[in-house]
Amino acid sequence: MGEVKDKKEDKFFYFVDTVKYETTHSVLTGAQIKALIPNFDHSYSLFLEVPGEDPDQLIGDETSVSLEKDKGPRRLYTVPPATFGF
Repeated sequence: MGEVKDKKEDKFFYFVDTVKYETTHSVLTGAQIKALIPNFDHSYSLFLEVPGEDPDQLIGDETSVSLEKDKGPRRLYTVPPATFGF
């Protein structure tokens, strides 16, 4: 018995600022997610929406984000740097 060669790879979905992204990886780091966002401004922060929790989770470059389907599609958003005063 050999391997099934036509096995379709699992796809995992997530959203950043309402834009849908797709990957074959079940876990991505913050750095990997940022690298997939076209023209990502690295002065911005990345946050993960966490239903029922306040505040949402800040995702650093080394932070792992599970994209497992049982959690539903993960929703992330970007936030520009805070400016205080002028």
